[in-house]
Amino acid sequence: MNSVTTYAPGRAELLGNHTDYNEGYVMALAVDRGTTLTGQARGDRKIRIHSRELDKTQEIDLDQLLAEHVSPWSRYTLGVVDQFRRNDLRVEGFEAEISSNLPLGAGLSSSASLENATVLFLAKLFGVKLEPMQMARIAQKAEHDFVGVRCGLLDQIASLMSTADHATCIDCRTTEVTHVPMDHKARIILANSNVKHALVGGEYNERRSDCEAAAHALGVAALRDASTEMLKSRKSELADRIYHRALHITGENERVVESSEALRKGDFKRFGELMFASHESSRVNFENSCPELDLLVDAARKTPGVYGARLSGGGFGGATINLVEAGREEQVVKALTAALPGVTCLVTAAADGALAYAKSH
Repeated sequence: MNSVTTYAPGRAELLGNHTDYNEGYVMALAVDRGTTLTGQARGDRKIRIHSRELDKTQEIDLDQLLAEHVSPWSRYTLGVVDQFRRNDLRVEGFEAEISSNLPLGAGLSSSASLENATVLFLAKLFGVKLEPMQMARIAQKAEHDFVGVRCGLLDQIASLMSTADHATCIDCRTTEVTHVPMDHKARIILANSNVKHALVGGEYNERRSDCEAAAHALGVAALRDASTEMLKSRKSELADRIYHRALHITGENERVVESSEALRKGDFKRFGELMFASHESSRVNFENSCPELDLLVDAARKTPGVYGARLSGGGFGGATINLVEAGREEQVVKALTAALPGVTCLVTAAADGALAYAKSH
């Protein structure tokens, strides 16, 4: 039997927090770590997957595939299998090993990385032709239906379609993807607080419902269609919590648009200011930060060579992302580690997404 290996990187969100499911704008990049799947077809209806890092194995018959029949860790992979079946895409029994050098629960979307690696693996193994956006949607739907997180498309698109040395800008309404060059003068440091966030716990879905309630009250299809100015003029019509959730989203969309221009001009100072403003809005308006993340952002703000910092990902723990002057990485890592003992830092460049990586290997 021919063995197939696929890889998909994690992603870091530079700006655009929780804007994706509000049909707004996001700026992200792929990191230089990810998830690898290696395996082969079996010739029967059995699926056997093994996680090297967890040292756990899940076996199930393809015809018995239900989320409640399998362990939570395996649902990201098996959810993709489920989507192949639902979409009448060829899939049969297989066995595969999952390995990853992405820290789990660090806001780097290890989940989308695993889902994308699985989509590519099944497509390659069973000869299924898919367009990039089809792949992203299959991965997203797997997370909705099998895992229970109503995620947007940001993670899947950034992990699949990023380009090395570029920021990936996504219009989440049209799914248009553009790449903005990132000057070599800047580096990215991801600081994992090691505070675990479990988005299935409900906070993510609650925030999404709040945003939908705000859009409904404002009479718009999605918060993408509201500006901060419009929102402030109609504050009296909204419950206080709903107003503040919406204020975060309208502000984030405006920050992403401005940051794209700043990056094109190489204006890292302005880009960094927008990152700090984004974190403050997460802390006050969206309430998806936590004391550990606030501590890391405050430490970054006081450290020479840091342009900007903010929480990255769903929040409620996980990581901060820091845009840093090249050559200052070691100094910044020391400052962040001193601020929060137990933090683990990952210095990364903007890397290729899974599709570009697959073409070059």
